[in-house]
Parts: sequence; structure tokens; C-alpha cells
Amino acid sequence: MIRFPKKKSKISTEIVTNTVWISTFLAIILSLPPLGLFLGIYFGTGNLIVGAIVGFGVHFVTLAFSSKISKFLINIMN
Repeated sequence: MIRFPKKKSKISTEIVTNTVWISTFLAIILSLPPLGLFLGIYFGTGNLIVGAIVGFGVHFVTLAFSSKISKFLINIMN
């Protein structure tokens, strides 16, 4: 049987606000550059496949560095 603790830990509003802002900035950093490259290549050359490959490639490269980007954002916000 699973027993859940009765004690609730209090989290300050500053921590919650900081977490929301860092998550928002991280989502913007991880999604907008690949989307911009995909749309730029697609509308510039008309080639959907090349745009998708480059967009996915940049997206996964930024995902590989997401922990470093997150630590950088945390240092800036604190």
C-alpha cells in the first residue's frame, strides 16, 4: 500500500515565478530558432524536405545543450 505524507511543504511565490520564467525562456530558445530556419528555408527555396531536416537538426542540437542553457538561465535569473 502506498502512503502519502500528510506534511505539505511550502514553496515561496518567488521560486514558482522564477521557475515559470526560466521554463518559458527555455521553451522559446528551444523552439523558435528551428522554426525560423524551417520557415526561412521553406519560403526561400520552396523545399519542404530540406527545411524540415535542417529544422529538426537544429532542434536536436539545442536539446543536447538544454541542460547548459538551463543552468545559464538560472544563473542570470538569480
